Amino acid sequence: MEEKSVEVLMHGPGESELEKHGNTGPKSGIERDLAEVLADVISVERVSVESHFFDDLGANSLVMAQFCARVRKRADLPSASMKDIYRYPTIRSLAAGLAEAEPVPGESSVPVPATVVTKAGTARYILCGTLQFLFFAGYSYLAGLVTDRGYSWVSAGTDAIHIYLRSLIFGGIGFVALCTFPILAKWLLIGRWKPREFPIWGLTYLRFWIVKVMIHANPMIFFVGNPLYVLYLRALGARIGKGVTILSHNVPACPDLLTIGAGAVIRKDSFFPCYRAHAGRIQTGRVTLGRDVLIGEKTVLDIDTSMGDGAQLGHTSTLYSGQAIPAGLRWHGSPAQPTEHDYLRIEPVKCGTLRRAGFGFLTILQVFFLYVPLTVGGAYLLLDLIPALHSRLGPGSGGFTSSSLYIDALALSFVLFFGFVVLGLAVLCTVPRLLNLFIQPDKVYPLYGFHYSTHRAIARMTNLKFFKWLFGDSSYVVPYLRGLGYDLSKVEQTGSNFGTEVQHETPYLVSVGSGTMVADGLSIVNADYSSTSFRVSRASIGPRNFIGNNIAYPSGARTGENCLLATKVMIPLDGEVREGVGLLGSPCFEIPRSVERDSRFDHLRNGEEFRRSLAAKNRYNLSSMGLFLILRWIYFFVLTVVALADVDVYDSYGHVLIAAFLVFSLAFTPVYFVLVERCIAGFRGLRPQLCSIYEPYFWWHERLWKVPDHYLNVFNGTPFKNVIWRMLGVRIGSRVFDDGCYLTERTLTTIGNDCTLNAGSKIQCHSQEDGTFKSDRSTLGDGCTLGVGAHVHYGVTMGDGAELASDSFLMKGEEVPESARWGGNPAVETRDAPYQPAALAYEAQRGRLGRHAQPAEQDGRPAELPSKQRRLRRRPDQRPAEPERP
Repeated sequence: MEEKSVEVLMHGPGESELEKHGNTGPKSGIERDLAEVLADVISVERVSVESHFFDDLGANSLVMAQFCARVRKRADLPSASMKDIYRYPTIRSLAAGLAEAEPVPGESSVPVPATVVTKAGTARYILCGTLQFLFFAGYSYLAGLVTDRGYSWVSAGTDAIHIYLRSLIFGGIGFVALCTFPILAKWLLIGRWKPREFPIWGLTYLRFWIVKVMIHANPMIFFVGNPLYVLYLRALGARIGKGVTILSHNVPACPDLLTIGAGAVIRKDSFFPCYRAHAGRIQTGRVTLGRDVLIGEKTVLDIDTSMGDGAQLGHTSTLYSGQAIPAGLRWHGSPAQPTEHDYLRIEPVKCGTLRRAGFGFLTILQVFFLYVPLTVGGAYLLLDLIPALHSRLGPGSGGFTSSSLYIDALALSFVLFFGFVVLGLAVLCTVPRLLNLFIQPDKVYPLYGFHYSTHRAIARMTNLKFFKWLFGDSSYVVPYLRGLGYDLSKVEQTGSNFGTEVQHETPYLVSVGSGTMVADGLSIVNADYSSTSFRVSRASIGPRNFIGNNIAYPSGARTGENCLLATKVMIPLDGEVREGVGLLGSPCFEIPRSVERDSRFDHLRNGEEFRRSLAAKNRYNLSSMGLFLILRWIYFFVLTVVALADVDVYDSYGHVLIAAFLVFSLAFTPVYFVLVERCIAGFRGLRPQLCSIYEPYFWWHERLWKVPDHYLNVFNGTPFKNVIWRMLGVRIGSRVFDDGCYLTERTLTTIGNDCTLNAGSKIQCHSQEDGTFKSDRSTLGDGCTLGVGAHVHYGVTMGDGAELASDSFLMKGEEVPESARWGGNPAVETRDAPYQPAALAYEAQRGRLGRHAQPAEQDGRPAELPSKQRRLRRRPDQRPAEPERP
């Protein structure tokens, strides 16, 4: 067979890359072999070793991912990753770069042993699910019993004042019971957590799940950002010093293993669960943070990680198991590596213990004398004040066979639901603006005072998810965000300017340039925090940008015009202002702004054809919004019917009806919304697409994203979530453990048997860059593990037993071999397993981190490390700053 020539790729009549670059013949065997592989992938006869992959050859990241996968299958070639492709964009530079990156003499070339997946038997799997359901039913019965007795006593009040006082007493006792019961259950069922492993779906896991669910359902979760929340974690066993500020709603499930030093700050959307699921087992491990530590937004702290006093971990960053940041140093990236940037950009102010205690005390008064009585006795007060309403909705109005029941439910649900929509919009566009008059940009305020309460109230109200879900992915999100306070300059309407998930600290200091499009998951970080102070400042996104998924965009970002900010990218905060480039990874590096495949639909984005298509899309989106308002109202109407029917026969059955209503709601919600989604999809599966966002197919696909799916979180960690995924069209195997994974395109996703999916992970089978929509299938083989916060893109294949580390981004088109371990952003194959036995990877010793590295003090006593972990010391030079290729 004639050997392929690797010198030339023709670009057009009369011109070749050989003529363009001169002598471009291969100078080594690696160059020749790489060129042959690339020529085969792009289906040409020859390529020049000096041709730029993207500019000259017209390749894209999907094509180059296939090239990398084929290179990795060649034992005679060094492994290549997408990061290498962007760093070395020609065959010649790639060959040189890969040669330099090969292991140096003396490094071990012995492969890491494959992880053995712990497989649970089907009987144990079913038994665990049955016991989980029985626990929920029993808890519902207990709640119904207590509620029945309490409401009977409250309803015996003779007037509004008596009802208020009785509501205050019963509600206060009930609130305290709801807060303390999970704490008592944790200590009774678990005791004190220690680093250990145990199989999923067993009895130990059942106790773990019960405690985790109760901890997460505790009303104290609403006090995140309040000193009361720190007291709650201490009651659960966490060792937390004075003056700690925690803004993340992700509660650690094993708080005994969490140590936080005085003055630490943990920003929102960060994960520090002190456990992880891996290969069919739960592993628990310590997270130790020293004094004055700063944790950025969208970060993940794996088990057995630590940070010394004064250390910082930037936004969109990760500490893998075994990583430790020395005292006083700043790290960022996934996995984290040293940086010079200072993420603490605000000076401290006076904020002592008295101020924190006073703020907590005022919060308690507000809860007990306002929120609790209105929640418990509000309905009774309304019925007492409006006798006619009592006669219509009170007992004796008729059972399920009575037409008056449905008329009453129809009227009540309509008024409550659509009244919420209308009044909610009116309040969002007025009240936060009035509150904002008390907050001055760039002024430093102390925490836990009037200004802090005002700032938090603005953030809570303007980040309400319902209206973003309603208006997002349509032209109508633009006036909504403007009504909130966004500065959108001169909008170039695209019909998809913003997705349904965008959040901010304050909407009044957000600027978005003309022509910019934003996908889902954008968090605008326009507030800075220290342990004693906060400040709001403007965050500006330049014109003609495209913002990918799951991005934290902070004030002071060094990006300008015409940038592509890829999924999960870390936004640069130092260096020159980036313009006209793409940015990928954490920490980020430059990639091409666009490729030929993404520009084929540019002609649809201007002119008369664009105006017609945009008008048609707007009409379609408007009908989608109306459809889903009606569907949500029907859902609310059904629950209202059942609730009123329960009221009618309440005197006969009491607490049993309350428990039955809770169980009915749990079962009805997934069935209803699964049926809605399947009907919209026509009970058929999606197919891979490459189209413009102005084609009717995309509008229909967008409609599927609007089907409510937050109810899925209730079923995390149970076999019932797999049942729901199957109902939604996911090809999912047996005994899959899903602790909080999200699948955007259900019918394009395949998950094998015994896979382990951690909290915050995501399989996204689509991409929307500028005006181009792409989707493809993604497949996970048997026994795969996705770490906490891991993100899998479209067109991905993971072999049996493969692992993706926490907070990693597996790019589109990647092929992960069987039993391989990948990690990082973007993910590459790692030499050392990102998952290590929990008790063996701990590195938080005084000797490793310096004189300030002991765990934070609690009541003046330093926390002790297990003796086995104190013996396991590693030198700083024994761990690379980022994953290495094998």
